[in-house]
Amino acid sequence: MTAIDAQATPDPHGDAHGHDDHHDHPEHLAHHWDNLEQQFNANKLGMWLFLATEFLLFGGLFVAYAVFRNNQPELFQWGSQFLDTFWGAVNTVVLIASSFTMAMAVWAAQKGMRNLLVWMLALTFLGGMGFMVIKYFEYTAKFEKNIFPGAAYYTPAPEKEKKDGGEGASAYIAGEGANGEGGVDGVTTEPAEGTFVLDSDDPELPQTDLAPGAGGPRGLARDPDLEPRVYNPYKPQHHSKDYPDHVQDLERPANAHLFFSIYYCMTGIHAIHILAGIGVLTWLLVRSVRHDFNRQYFGPVDYVGLYWHIVDLIWIYLFPLLYLIR
Repeated sequence: MTAIDAQATPDPHGDAHGHDDHHDHPEHLAHHWDNLEQQFNANKLGMWLFLATEFLLFGGLFVAYAVFRNNQPELFQWGSQFLDTFWGAVNTVVLIASSFTMAMAVWAAQKGMRNLLVWMLALTFLGGMGFMVIKYFEYTAKFEKNIFPGAAYYTPAPEKEKKDGGEGASAYIAGEGANGEGGVDGVTTEPAEGTFVLDSDDPELPQTDLAPGAGGPRGLARDPDLEPRVYNPYKPQHHSKDYPDHVQDLERPANAHLFFSIYYCMTGIHAIHILAGIGVLTWLLVRSVRHDFNRQYFGPVDYVGLYWHIVDLIWIYLFPLLYLIR
C-alpha cells in the first residue's frame, strides 16, 4: 500500500464523516453533524419550533380569555378584586430579574466563564423557586376561602357544614321523582341542609349541566329544627352562614365561577412551565459544575435561555390581564 493509499483509507475507528474519535472529533459533537456550528444552528432551530407550539398553546388560552372578557366583562371587573396585586407584581419582578440572570448565564457560557455561569444559573433557579413559593401562597389563600375553579366555586366552607352525615354539598334538581313527589329518584323532596338546589323550573335562569349528586334514601330522618334552604348558584345569596363570602356577595355577576376557571387554568399551566424550567436549570447546573460547557460548546444553556425568556414573557402578559385590568 502506497503512502497516498494509506492517507485516503478512512480510519475504521472514525465516524461516518471520516472524523477520528481520538483526535479531531470534538467531545460534544454528535456523529450525525459535521461540526459544532452546524449542530448548534440545527438544535436552535428545533428549539424555536418547540417554542412555536408553546405560542399556539398559550395563544388559544389568550383567545379564550378575550372571548369571555368581551362577552362578560363584569366577570373580570368583579373577580380581579380577589387577586393579590402586590404579590403578582412581586412575582413579575422576580421573573424579570431571573431573565436577566439567565441572559448573563448564556453570556458567561459563551465566554467560557464557568464560575459566573454557575452563579447565574443558581440565581435563575432561585428566581423560579421564589415564583413558585409565592404562587403557592396565592393559591392556598384562595383555597382557604373556598375559591375554586368551576362548580366547586360554590362549595360551602367545610368548617361550616352541618353534622347531618354529608361530606359536602351535592346537587339536587327540582322535579318529579319516581315516588310522584318533587325530587329525583332516591332523593327526598326536602334536601339536606347544605345541599345545592338548582331551581330548574325558573325559565329566566340558565339550566345546569351538572348531574345530580347522590342523595340519601327515602324517608331519611332530618332534624325538624333545620330549615331546608334553596340555593341558586346563578344569583347572589346573602345572610348565609354556610357559604363563603364571595358567593354571598350581592354584586357578584352571574357565572362568576368562569373567571376563576380561566385564572386557575392560565396561571396553572404557566406554573407547570416554570416547574419544567426549574428542572432543566437543575440539569444545567450539574453539567456546569462538571465543566461540560466552554467557548465551543454552550448550546444547551442558550436553548434553555430561550425557553426561560418565553415563559417570563407570557407572565408579563398574564399579570396585567388578570390582576390589573378592571
